[in-house]
Amino acid sequence: MSRISFTDSTSREHALDALLLQREIEAFYYLEAQLLDERRFEEWLDLLTEDISYFMPLRRNVKYGQHAEFENTRQGVDAAWFDEGKHTLAQRVAQLATGIHWAEEPLSRVRHLITNVQIGDKTDTPADSKEVEVSSHFMVYRNRVVDETDIFVGKRTDTLRFEDDHWKVAKRLILLDQSTLLAKNLTIFF
Repeated sequence: MSRISFTDSTSREHALDALLLQREIEAFYYLEAQLLDERRFEEWLDLLTEDISYFMPLRRNVKYGQHAEFENTRQGVDAAWFDEGKHTLAQRVAQLATGIHWAEEPLSRVRHLITNVQIGDKTDTPADSKEVEVSSHFMVYRNRVVDETDIFVGKRTDTLRFEDDHWKVAKRLILLDQSTLLAKNLTIFF
C-alpha cells in the first residue's frame, strides 16, 4: 500500500476534509439503517427531504449491449417497484404504525447492511457542500414467521442534501440485483 503524498498544506487540508465528509456520510447511513431495523419509521422519515424522489425500477434481463437503454424501467413512465415521494412514504409508515397490516403480522425481523459508500468525485466535493451524490451497496435480510426469508441485494444512488443542520435524502435510486422478485411483498424500506 502506498502513502498519499501531499505537495502543500492545501491538498492535505482538502484530503482531511474529504475524509471527514466520508465519515459523516457513512455515519448518516448507519443511523438510517439502525432506524429502519428498529422500526423507528417516523424518525426515518425525518431523514428525507420534503421533495424526495424514491425510485426502484423493475429490472429486465436484456441482451448484451442493451443494458443501458432497456435494463431498468423508467421513472414516471413505466411500472416500478417504488416511484414515491414523501407523502406516499409517510402513508406507508402510517399504515405500518396501525398494527393492522396483513404482510406485517407477525412483524418481520429486518437487518440492513450498508457498504461501499462512495461520494461522487471527492476532488470536486468541498467539505462545505450542501448537496452530494453518494452510491452505496446494500444487503437487506428479512425473516417472517417460521420459514419466510428474503434477501435483497443491490445498489443505491442517492443525492444527499444538508438541511436543518443534518444530511437528508433528496433522491434515491434503488437497483436490486435481481430481475424477478422472490419475496411475497415489499413492506420494507431500502
